[in-house]
Amino acid sequence: MKLKFGLTPTLVTAALLLPLSAVAQNEGLVATQTLVRADSKENVIPAATAITLQLNGKSTPLTSLQPIPPSGAQVALLIDDGLSRSAGIQLGDLKGFAEDMPPGVEVFVGYMRNGTVDQVVPFTTDHAQAAAAVRLPLGQPGISASPYFCLSEFVRHWPGAGSNFGDRGPTETDGAPGPQKARFVILVTNGVDPYNGSTSILNQDSPYVASAAVDAERAGVSVSAVYYSDAGFRGGRGSFSGQSYLSQVADATGGTVFNMGPINPVSLKPYFDQFAHQLSETYIATFPADAGNGGKEHLVRLKMNTSIPKLKLRYAENVRPGNLESSAPPQQ
Repeated sequence: MKLKFGLTPTLVTAALLLPLSAVAQNEGLVATQTLVRADSKENVIPAATAITLQLNGKSTPLTSLQPIPPSGAQVALLIDDGLSRSAGIQLGDLKGFAEDMPPGVEVFVGYMRNGTVDQVVPFTTDHAQAAAAVRLPLGQPGISASPYFCLSEFVRHWPGAGSNFGDRGPTETDGAPGPQKARFVILVTNGVDPYNGSTSILNQDSPYVASAAVDAERAGVSVSAVYYSDAGFRGGRGSFSGQSYLSQVADATGGTVFNMGPINPVSLKPYFDQFAHQLSETYIATFPADAGNGGKEHLVRLKMNTSIPKLKLRYAENVRPGNLESSAPPQQ
């Protein structure tokens, strides 16, 4: 069953507060965007006027808050090639994830192997093609090298876009150039970083995990993950370590880690359904940010609050001034 993406006709869309030109006249200010998920059991849709924003502790005007249409989203499914062979029972759910994405969403399928991502299907709106390309993981322990090496490489060189963050050209769909899209990654991995030297509970500070989180923040990518055991690590400290690292990346980028526990899920579908629902709750927030002397490569700390009761906002901890999640101008 396909999940509905976007807003119902009865919901109120966000309003534009200030034209960006009015706030971008000051030297150093650049139009900046970030992804914000509005989590509410009552389906409350926030207006920009109900959210306060701070950058590096300084109040900043939120100029617009817009829902993401299906045609404005890219979702990359990255599967660890070192997953346990028991992942074969999940093949149908993995294929279903690609096939059941709402029409218009671009889907990418790749396998994390040897520190990079092996592309099997580029971003495409042909979901049947993407689903058909999903295969069983190779099941070789540690073959990904580190899922965080793979993630860093992927977000730094997002397929179809310019690299090095500051040069993000138009994306590509089925080989044709197209507008820039909001970017999401969902990892299926055990999350263990073998290069950190230990899976001890006392050693959960990995420079490679931290680098992957920063790279994703700079690229404006929301990273979520489904924990699934590796052929070389089953439960115990490996399970704890991997989930801890995945949580660090998800928390930093505004994503979610699913299946927090040492046991592999019977089915991945409930988690994929949750992920798809979260896409429908995600908005693009636009505001001016000061590039300052650090230029557009540095990050600024982000904090948002809302006056709407029982509404939780989830967003990246830091944003790169000048980051754009969409090439479309804010709605007037």
